Amino acid sequence: MIDLTVYNREGQEVDSLKVDESALGSSVRYPLLKQAIVMYQANKRVGTASTKSRGMVVGSGRKIFRQKGTGFARAGNQRTGKRVGGGVTFAKVVRSFRKRMPKKQRRLARDSAILAKLLSNNVVLVDGLNFEKPQTRDFTSVLSNLKILSKDSCLVTIGDYDDNLYKSAKNIPRVSVMPVTELNAGDICNHRKMLITKDAFLSLLGEDEAGGN
Repeated sequence: MIDLTVYNREGQEVDSLKVDESALGSSVRYPLLKQAIVMYQANKRVGTASTKSRGMVVGSGRKIFRQKGTGFARAGNQRTGKRVGGGVTFAKVVRSFRKRMPKKQRRLARDSAILAKLLSNNVVLVDGLNFEKPQTRDFTSVLSNLKILSKDSCLVTIGDYDDNLYKSAKNIPRVSVMPVTELNAGDICNHRKMLITKDAFLSLLGEDEAGGN
């Protein structure tokens, strides 16, 4: 069992949770986690780079001069990759780098990423993150109260979309806000800290698998 302390926005302890590792797959599946991270990184690639091969450039296909007897190195036509204005030897073409994983594997990878964060004490649980209006200063003070340093990247996970919270964290470097329904292994591993609300955490695990003290 993993003991988690629940804090309020002032950094005071208000509750605690006991989390069973079996709710998150019992152990960290590193090969599956790597596969998921490679997939998320590959899916971010655009793949629109394109260059012209020797068959795409304008120019004669006739050999410039005869093979022997000129005293110069042998040369082909003007469209070769060794001449200015010629085609690229290994031309790039538009391609897709997308990779796919089954839904169950993506969920297992996400759970492994969360479990790895829990085991390394990089998960901070807060009872709520409600803001009456967008205020970056208030959100920065919340991070400071919870001892999340400005040099640490942080993934803030909430239950539902909150426009005020998104706007409050928008201008803070290395801080991202994401609803729990969009949580994935790639974003979890790309941030050092994970700040998650209690409601979002319980909805992620299921109330039957996390008990309070």
